[in-house]
Amino acid sequence: MSGVLATQAYMNYFNVHGRYRQGAITGSMAGGSFFGTLASSFIADRMSRKTSIQIAAVIWIIGSIFQTAANGVAMLVFGRAVAGIGAGVASAMVPVYQAEIAPKEIRGRVVALQQWAITWGILIQYFIQYGASFVDGGAHNPHQSTLAFRIPWGVQIFPAILLAVGMFFVPYSPRWLAGQDRWEESIRVLANLHGHGDIGHPKVLAQYREIEEAMTFEREAGGSAIKALTQPRMFSRVILTVSIQMWSQLCGVNVMMYYIVYMMQAAGVDDILLTASIQYILNVVFTLPAILFIDTWGRRPSLIYGALSMMTLLFAVAGLSAAYGIPNPRTDPSLDAVSWLIVGHPAVSRAIVACSYLFVCTFALTWGPTSWTYPSEIFPTGIRAKAVSLATASNWAWNCALAFAVPTLFETINWKMYIVFAVFNLAAFVHVWLTVRETKGKTLEEMEEVFESGEPAWRGVASGSRLDKLQRDIAEGRVKVTLRLRPRRYDHL
Repeated sequence: MSGVLATQAYMNYFNVHGRYRQGAITGSMAGGSFFGTLASSFIADRMSRKTSIQIAAVIWIIGSIFQTAANGVAMLVFGRAVAGIGAGVASAMVPVYQAEIAPKEIRGRVVALQQWAITWGILIQYFIQYGASFVDGGAHNPHQSTLAFRIPWGVQIFPAILLAVGMFFVPYSPRWLAGQDRWEESIRVLANLHGHGDIGHPKVLAQYREIEEAMTFEREAGGSAIKALTQPRMFSRVILTVSIQMWSQLCGVNVMMYYIVYMMQAAGVDDILLTASIQYILNVVFTLPAILFIDTWGRRPSLIYGALSMMTLLFAVAGLSAAYGIPNPRTDPSLDAVSWLIVGHPAVSRAIVACSYLFVCTFALTWGPTSWTYPSEIFPTGIRAKAVSLATASNWAWNCALAFAVPTLFETINWKMYIVFAVFNLAAFVHVWLTVRETKGKTLEEMEEVFESGEPAWRGVASGSRLDKLQRDIAEGRVKVTLRLRPRRYDHL
């Protein structure tokens, strides 16, 4: 969205000159995503994680068609809301699917790939918007064609088509299959994922036994998934993941991503769209180290140091803006969206831009991938989809609220807005320190031990996984595993 905000075609066609109208347009997608996430678990539990992602892609295509054909604000908002439903379903269920098929050693890396894919999508779409902004003489031409925004909105249809088709060629989640009593399919998927197709591989048998025991325990406990979510030991985890997704929005990344154009305008940057594009490149580049090392340095340190670093950078931007900024004299209509400007201090403008770049780098290294990884791995299979959908709904709810609020904050409290988000990061640091437990190296079935150990979050539990010991015992013949290869028939290994 940010790449078209500064074009005359967009501003004139949709008459976007008030902060509330732009907030409604931007927030409509997040609003649709909120409802999409809430519905996602019911689709995923009944029809599979795989099918829910395909449905999400189809919904996104429909929404994109409405956006591309928009003849006014109402149709644009409707199209973005419909597309948001698809984005909500996908954003909730993709991490769940990834977590359920990935080996424990690289689970964080696999789930973090979603965030890297998102950053690539943001970057590619931004440069498509940037290229389209040159239509009919460029973004400042008052008679610029609507192709400046219709081209990028139409292009986003094609990745969704690839996703919908591509999902036909990936397996169902083995844990979802087990939950449907499709045990033979489950063991064969596990074999293809972890044993090169060999169902007798010790790692496959160990993983199978872990899943079977966890499923048996869940079924003996009984009750509905909704009831299970409200039990104290699970409800505390729900609150934790909902909070992590909340902090991932309140950390200030929306200011740096959705409204980077406004920030650059306030800083007095000349080529706004080109300068803003650099941060999207940094977002892609610095997500890669997080993917490579999240399973090495862990989830907890990423969240703690990320919050502290982002807090520091936001305080720096607030201090520079307060010391060197002036109220907007309202002599340039193109700057009406901001009320505070940096004029005549090019070094300060460069420092603010540098802080925004460092902020994006920090988010990409820490909260960006970790906030999606953590919720997808700490719940039992029977309630995982619903729990993650609630956490993701929190993300989109705050995303929507901030989409409405940030334009108003830019106009009313200007530089003080950065202080507000800096304080949110301080609160996130305290909350993470007290409540987030380390999960790296543990299987999804071991999360009960992690969270019910009785130790404070900052102490954690012993490293290592019982799956490794079970795998060795199976390989050495000390443990036998019975596979349900056919209904009512068992093969003994």
